[in-house]
Amino acid sequence: MSKATMNINFMGVRKPLGILSVLLVIASVVLLVTRGLNLGLDFTGGTTVVVKSPVDVELSQVRADLTAAGYGDAVAQHYGSPKEVNIRVAPKEGADADEVGHNVYAALKAHNGELELLKVEFVGPQVGDELRDESGTAMLLALGLMMLYVWFRFSNKFGVATVVALFHDVIIVLGIFSLVQWPFDLTVLAAVLALIGYSLNDSIVVADRIREDFRNSRKSDPEQIINDAVNATFSRTINTSLTTLLVLVALFFFGGEVMRSFSEALLVGIAVGTYSSIYVVSNILFMMKVSKEDFIIPEPEEIDEMP
Repeated sequence: MSKATMNINFMGVRKPLGILSVLLVIASVVLLVTRGLNLGLDFTGGTTVVVKSPVDVELSQVRADLTAAGYGDAVAQHYGSPKEVNIRVAPKEGADADEVGHNVYAALKAHNGELELLKVEFVGPQVGDELRDESGTAMLLALGLMMLYVWFRFSNKFGVATVVALFHDVIIVLGIFSLVQWPFDLTVLAAVLALIGYSLNDSIVVADRIREDFRNSRKSDPEQIINDAVNATFSRTINTSLTTLLVLVALFFFGGEVMRSFSEALLVGIAVGTYSSIYVVSNILFMMKVSKEDFIIPEPEEIDEMP
């Protein structure tokens, strides 16, 4: 259907979807407070073991060997080439780095006698705590800069609606990670920071069109004006989301373990961001009773001529 003939009644379901958004945000906050995030080794610390083989190493076999040795929660990734593997093991109470490194190396060497141990390192919990705090600061700084940008771009109700939609997306994505306990590491944090920019851009496009329609449309019904604006931008919103999702799906299936958590976070985030740019922005505008009167420029008062 072309833009000219598209006339979907998006606002017909705005109330139940608005209630759904509120419930999702509340549930996400409760999950984050009660269950928290499953922080990866980047934030918790642990032991890093790097091994090298004269032939390509199958990660599936490495993970099977680690699970059999009692390290099922370890993260195994290729390290520069298919012949080198980096294994990260969460800290275990009562076990030092050398002991963990020796056990991991022995477990892998059982199926690959020519395996060479290149490096064993230990990252303490204190370093992980510092990294977690700095990462949280980076996320808050990104949100703050985005809010500053919105303040200059929109100085009224539209700015509030856009910022609320941004926080809505970030909180729900974090809530989903808390619910399913997907590992939250620096890769996921990078995805969340990317989501902040993507979500804000999508919301601004819709909010800009709604603002222009309020200024220029001859209609007076706010619901109809917003509905027309969303219909006008819907094709652009969907095309942008679909093309981005195609790339992320490819990363999810073919990017390996390194890119899986990154693609998972953005797949969820883009779906939530596309929804919020339509329904969260519009619902906030309705709550603040946006109308054409908000865009009427008052005429300057006439100055009485001096006698």
